[in-house]
Amino acid sequence: MSFLPLYAYFIAISFLVSCTVYFYKGVPFYLKLFPPYLLSTLIAESMGSYYYSIQKNNLAIYNFFTVVEFCFYLWVLGELAINKKAKVIMKISVVLYAVAAVVNIIFIQKMAAFHTVTYAIGCLLVVAGCVYYFLELFRFPKSIKLVNTPAFWICSGLLFFYCCGFPLYGFTNMLSGISLMIIENFMAIITILNIFLYSLFTIAFLCRLKTRKYTLSRS
Repeated sequence: MSFLPLYAYFIAISFLVSCTVYFYKGVPFYLKLFPPYLLSTLIAESMGSYYYSIQKNNLAIYNFFTVVEFCFYLWVLGELAINKKAKVIMKISVVLYAVAAVVNIIFIQKMAAFHTVTYAIGCLLVVAGCVYYFLELFRFPKSIKLVNTPAFWICSGLLFFYCCGFPLYGFTNMLSGISLMIIENFMAIITILNIFLYSLFTIAFLCRLKTRKYTLSRS
């Protein structure tokens, strides 16, 4: 398994910890979907890394899985929203984004390249959803213990990851024309961002005390 990137082990840890949500009552539905999502993420990363190690094209894996990734996160953010209009907008954005991304991957940028255009759009949508969550959080009339709020840790990780990932992945089409050192530095930054993201996910599953009481979700 030496072909696996370092952050894949953090995904595995996050997946194992996330399985504990099934042993507690009153856990929001969106949290119960994280274990299968994280397992599919681990499988996709393992397949992509293995294909890369044997010099086989892995763009199809990452192109389509990142679409699933954005749709899942947008759906989660929709579940976390309190405002009904915001919920509807989030859920509509899931469908519209999925259609736009698939069309882009198949007909516009095609399978020979990473779908940087729709990836950048996905980043902006997730960031917008996270910002809206924090706006609702700050306007919430009751006091909320953030350290015991899984949604807070999840949105914090997503906000940081995609704020940083937006400019980085926006330049992936240029990687073929730049030096190996820059590519290695790019991959190192991506690794750090992924480690940070899945570490915060792990914290979200560990701080599950009285989840329903402290989360803004009404699921």
